[in-house]
Amino acid sequence: MRTHYAVGLDFGTNSVRALVVSLKDGKECGSGVWNYAHGEAGIILESEKPHLARQHPEDYTEGIKQSVECALKEASQNKEFARDSIIGIGVDTTGSTPLPVDDRGEPLAFQAKYENNPHAFAWLWKDHTSHAEAEEITEAAAKLRPHYLKKCGGAYSSEWLWSKLLNCCRAAPEVVKDAHTWVEIADWIPAILTGTSAPAKIKRNICAAGHKAMFNPEWGGYPDVEFLGELDPALAQIRQTLPDQAVDISQAVGGLTEEWAKELGLNPGIAVAAGAFDAHLGAVGSGISPGTLVKIMGTSTCDMMVAPMDTKLPDIPGLCGIVPGSILPDCFGLEAGQSAVGDIYNWFVNHIQPGGPEKGSHEELTEGAELLSPGESGLLGLDWHNGNRTVLVDQRLTGLLIGMNLHTTPSEIYRALIESTAFGARMIMQRFEEYGNEVNEVINCGGIAMKNPLVMQIHADVTGKEMKVAQSSQTCALGAAMAGAVAAGAEAGGYDDFYEAQKNMTGVREKSYKPDPENAKVYNRLFGLYSRLHDIYGRKDYESNLYDVMKELLALSEEQRTGQGK
Repeated sequence: MRTHYAVGLDFGTNSVRALVVSLKDGKECGSGVWNYAHGEAGIILESEKPHLARQHPEDYTEGIKQSVECALKEASQNKEFARDSIIGIGVDTTGSTPLPVDDRGEPLAFQAKYENNPHAFAWLWKDHTSHAEAEEITEAAAKLRPHYLKKCGGAYSSEWLWSKLLNCCRAAPEVVKDAHTWVEIADWIPAILTGTSAPAKIKRNICAAGHKAMFNPEWGGYPDVEFLGELDPALAQIRQTLPDQAVDISQAVGGLTEEWAKELGLNPGIAVAAGAFDAHLGAVGSGISPGTLVKIMGTSTCDMMVAPMDTKLPDIPGLCGIVPGSILPDCFGLEAGQSAVGDIYNWFVNHIQPGGPEKGSHEELTEGAELLSPGESGLLGLDWHNGNRTVLVDQRLTGLLIGMNLHTTPSEIYRALIESTAFGARMIMQRFEEYGNEVNEVINCGGIAMKNPLVMQIHADVTGKEMKVAQSSQTCALGAAMAGAVAAGAEAGGYDDFYEAQKNMTGVREKSYKPDPENAKVYNRLFGLYSRLHDIYGRKDYESNLYDVMKELLALSEEQRTGQGK
């Protein structure tokens, strides 16, 4: 039988990747990466506004052309491959990354009037200029629509759609006035590929709508006009441009247009699946199923689980939503995460530069950190350098490191930063399990999972869970390709459901990381201290005396250095 293929487009923070995948066995036949041209590493920044992060939509359109051309060129070196055997395309992006567009669906950034105005660009997921608006939305919802908050963890985030739009209403009202609507790039990119970018034709995906925009079928979709109008009349007008229904990744938003088919060298009309966020499709590409926690480990993390639709799930404080069909079409999708993980390690190496550029590399620091025992450094940190996404949902929190003395070394700090992110991961895992979502398996993917055994072993020791690693090094793009295959359907050579696709196209690597019982004992003690720091700095209703924390860290350090803790 003829082998069919799909293309996964993975729009990340700094670049776009195209992946050509065999639908028979998940073999990755061709890959192409294009780095965004605008800004600093693809991100438009402003020095006087450290929380601002935007992207130019031209990078998305050019990125499709460049990355797909490169991926197809590599795939064509395989004699079995033919371009006309590609039957579907899937798209994943960062999020919430909304874009203001006009009444034709054209980005305002393409207009001369706005070509240098970052407020008219895509508001990148990591833009945190809207923290005040997030608090305002949370307060208004608590008073007027408390049921909205119950489905998004109890607090609204500055990373999410309505916070960013409300901020734009205040910072750049002319942009809001000239925009017909706002579109997540996860919806806009599939729309331009299928010629459905006119606002009335754009299909909104349930992943973005449910987890970042308070969309829920229980109350008719997005938040109601009256509620949004209380925040700002402009938000009520935007709501009137949005549909009352959203689609999942099993559905095609349309077929590839003649123009894009010619540009890419593919057949016109092939299925283009509804978009989703990168982490969610990364979970699909990692083989997520009920009882499996998938961790996407990169600059930040996203922790996801799914539960069958007939499960009676309680509302879970701190989660970024419990949304029907947001990851797998027949399951509730549950999302959590940390706002910074790899970014914390990079901050220490690139900005603090311990030991200088030659002796302060990740590799050098990792070698030093590997020589240390848990607790030996006497250090303990909070992983809030970019705020706390879960479970506190508070972007106005900052990082913390205690226990330093005049003998503290860069490698000790580096290990303490890694440990702090593992403690944050355990906090999230506990929240899932406290509310009945037992974690029976953990599958990790992303750059850190592939490249840093020390980080993975520390996570295993801290959480007490075996850390498995997904087979693919490009799970987000793989998941996107799988969405293209399911959107195309079995009759076209694809799949009718994701479970069959996962069975044939996903897996885990032979190497995994099992908890060390002795290390786990020490980390249990440290986690108790971390939990107290977490609560006293993160919860306004928590009272505790921290007098003993430094003393306990010193005692633990002495035990480990003298071997008494072994």
